[in-house]
Amino acid sequence: MSNAAPSEPGVLVLAGTPIGRVADASPRLVEELATADVIAAEDTRRLRRLTAELGVEVRARVTSYFEGNEATRTPQLLESLLAGQRVVLVTDAGMPSVSDPGYRLVAAAVAHGVPVTAVPGPSAVLTALAVSGLPVDRFCFDGFLPRKAGERRRRLDALADEQRTMVFFEAPHRTAATLTALAEAFGDERPAAVCRELTKTHEEVRRGPLAELVAWAAGEVRGEITIVVQGAAEQAPTDDPETLRALVAQAEADGTPRKQAVADVARRSRVPKRVVYDLVHRKGEQ
Repeated sequence: MSNAAPSEPGVLVLAGTPIGRVADASPRLVEELATADVIAAEDTRRLRRLTAELGVEVRARVTSYFEGNEATRTPQLLESLLAGQRVVLVTDAGMPSVSDPGYRLVAAAVAHGVPVTAVPGPSAVLTALAVSGLPVDRFCFDGFLPRKAGERRRRLDALADEQRTMVFFEAPHRTAATLTALAEAFGDERPAAVCRELTKTHEEVRRGPLAELVAWAAGEVRGEITIVVQGAAEQAPTDDPETLRALVAQAEADGTPRKQAVADVARRSRVPKRVVYDLVHRKGEQ
């Protein structure tokens, strides 16, 4: 009996699962769960509940695949794929690899020539965008912000000039702190939406300026949270020397080192950094 590897590898299937109501599951999700050789699940207990509610009889080998064992479990799943098996990856809700386990396995599969496909399904990112009432022609997803205040502030400072609508995930107990940080970084009046328990029985979407949402979040916040924030307004180029000097001086007064202040002002004003640098240093020499 030959132990040679099959001439063709298997297929990795990223299967989107409902973010709320089980009725949102697609017929293809049911088919993939019923016919898989291996199912890798972020939480095997949730998988069992899902398949029971969908009436799926699982014949596949089921294994856990979550943040704590991704690094060690990826080579094992890759071995199954290279042996010609169909591996279905599911997370607790939504699309695998979008702020969920999956990226490592996808990267490994691609590197070894294993086909990767997906079962389209519900996505908290796209659902929140669609119901937010904010511009959706251009957007970016920034996942979970850092928990530490200093790291979070630096991340948001880097997004200060982002003109695309921004989407963030957040835990309910950190929502108030995150909204406060967003208001400090982007201004109290920046339009935003907090989407809670999307597609579930207690779905709620709160829309308004960030200051208003901060006040709302001062009470108890529960459930799965997605925050959508409108991007910055496009600014016309600024080349007035006194304005540029004043902007750098203000940034320095706020604690930004001069080199960084010059770079930030140049970027926001859309003028060459050398121009701002020369203006500031010539002023200082006068």
